[in-house]
Amino acid sequence: MGKEARARVLADNEAKAIGTNIRVSPRKLNLVAQSIRGLRAEAALNELAFSQKRVAGQVKKVLQSAIANAENNHDLDVDDLFVKEASVGKNMVLKRFHARARGRGARIEKPFAQVTIIVEEKRETAPAKKAAPKGKAGGKGKSASAPKAENKKSAAKKAPAKKKSGAKPAKENA
Repeated sequence: MGKEARARVLADNEAKAIGTNIRVSPRKLNLVAQSIRGLRAEAALNELAFSQKRVAGQVKKVLQSAIANAENNHDLDVDDLFVKEASVGKNMVLKRFHARARGRGARIEKPFAQVTIIVEEKRETAPAKKAAPKGKAGGKGKSASAPKAENKKSAAKKAPAKKKSGAKPAKENA
């Protein structure tokens, strides 16, 4: 009898939380959101806990909400969560005025912002050790850059010296 459920916008391994009406400008909020993008959820929480920014506490609450949504609503493993996206947007703006000289007024805008955090479950695999690059031995004999340096010196000797006088140089027919 009720409405049909909306189709899920996010993937099955993602969860989202939105924090609205945060009393800070979007530019300042984006600096905090930028510091947690791409980090593991645990590392992002630590980053926000020790951040000097005032708004970091509110962003931490939103991140904790996204982690709780992932665990409780979508049955995702909390240890494998990464911050996939932390986007910032404008919200409302309170408009106030400041009395100025000669009966005038100046507008003061007090912006609000919102942050959307999407966490994603990724299985972290152990990185394979890369083998040493094959090629020339690096320690013995002349290095590859030494002959180039000699070539530069000899090329500098061959180049004609420029005259500093105001007269135009004569063209050489070679």
